[in-house]
Amino acid sequence: MCDYSLEFYRSRPAQIGEKYTLTRFQTGSNGFASPGDCSTAICVQSDTRLELSNIPIELQRAHGLDATEIVTMVYQENGPYRDGIEFDNGVQLSLQDLEPGVIATISSSLSDALQLRDLAEVL
Repeated sequence: MCDYSLEFYRSRPAQIGEKYTLTRFQTGSNGFASPGDCSTAICVQSDTRLELSNIPIELQRAHGLDATEIVTMVYQENGPYRDGIEFDNGVQLSLQDLEPGVIATISSSLSDALQLRDLAEVL
């Protein structure tokens, strides 16, 4: 899932285990990019689990968060931007609410969890 505001940039899907940096693209929109390649938007599927680090202290205080949190990528129905995250405490934020420099590590996706469950059922 890449926000519509990033559709004019090259993009590629996120990969499990990779690290990305939240970047403010020339359109003014925040999105994930690989370190060293800020011209390619990284598209993260909805329901993908991410470890976020370098969360700004203001957001930590406002939402009861730590500097590093596990979140789930979500599609937001309302507002001008659709890419969002949900923290395990239930707080949902748009990627636009985060500051550039937040680091995301892809830990898993819903499809991976479903594949593992299906494999376990077969065994």
